[in-house]
Amino acid sequence: VSLQCHATNRTQGGRGVMSSREPVFSVIVPTYGRPDALRVCVQALAALEYPRDNFEVIIVDDGGNEPLEPLLKPVARQLRMKVVWQQNAGPAAARNCGASHATGDMLAFTDDDCAPASDWLRAFASAHAATGTALLGGRTVNALRDNSYAEASQLIIDVVYAHYNRDASNAQFFASNNMAVPMELFRRVHGFDPGFRTSEDRDLCDRWQSRGYRLRYVPGGVIYHAHLLTLRSFCNQHAGYGGGAWLYHMARAQGGTGHFRPDWTFYKTLLRSPLGGRSTREMARSYALLLIAQVANASGCFEQAMKERWARRCRNPISTNRPEQF
Repeated sequence: VSLQCHATNRTQGGRGVMSSREPVFSVIVPTYGRPDALRVCVQALAALEYPRDNFEVIIVDDGGNEPLEPLLKPVARQLRMKVVWQQNAGPAAARNCGASHATGDMLAFTDDDCAPASDWLRAFASAHAATGTALLGGRTVNALRDNSYAEASQLIIDVVYAHYNRDASNAQFFASNNMAVPMELFRRVHGFDPGFRTSEDRDLCDRWQSRGYRLRYVPGGVIYHAHLLTLRSFCNQHAGYGGGAWLYHMARAQGGTGHFRPDWTFYKTLLRSPLGGRSTREMARSYALLLIAQVANASGCFEQAMKERWARRCRNPISTNRPEQF
């Protein structure tokens, strides 16, 4: 896959003397075909309570057809901002593309359908001062409480974080829509693997830990996630997670870091999750959606396995046809 990653516009706000007490962040936001969501995201970034000279925003347009500059013009003077365009290659490649244009000491990643809280970067800055080399992950809150599909997806993420990140100073996984990493170490681990369209965050977290670095959970680093889902898009989302999970486990097996083993304690926790403080109707709906998500996940995993098997028969394995990492 040939990637074209180049800056198409740079809008700068006023510059002053950079504070030596705060790390300089490059906030990277991949986007594709969601202008209204992106507008809300950028407005939230413009409202961050962090020294303006100590962070920049890099918007990575992942192959969109419409120019983003008119959309971003209202906040152009409030932020140091770049707009970068690449041929459509997925969010992992887009984040790497943004990182290649970054000038900060720290990279902070979020998505175009996320609105960070005003103290988001301050929470990461404080945690970085205490840890140095840790990959930091914040807390995600569902912003669409009336959307049962978004609520179900958030419930699964909450269970994942509660299960795998019980020790905040030695966490296991963070989603890529809310994390921050030191730039130097991100380069050292070669960034995200652009061969993943989903589960690129699981892969990065695994490789980060394999290098001897830690993950630290920062619950004060809050973003509000507004992913509007229907039944169809909910199923597609979790099927995509299943396909990404298969690639992740195969990559681990090929790298000699482990084979897939189901974590049954996680599924027990997931089954208990809809029980607290919910009506019978809400519990029934939650259980139904959890079942649908798991079936979709399994079908996505199976479909990806069949694609890989077919590719091997054609002597063109998917795993050897990936773009280079960051």
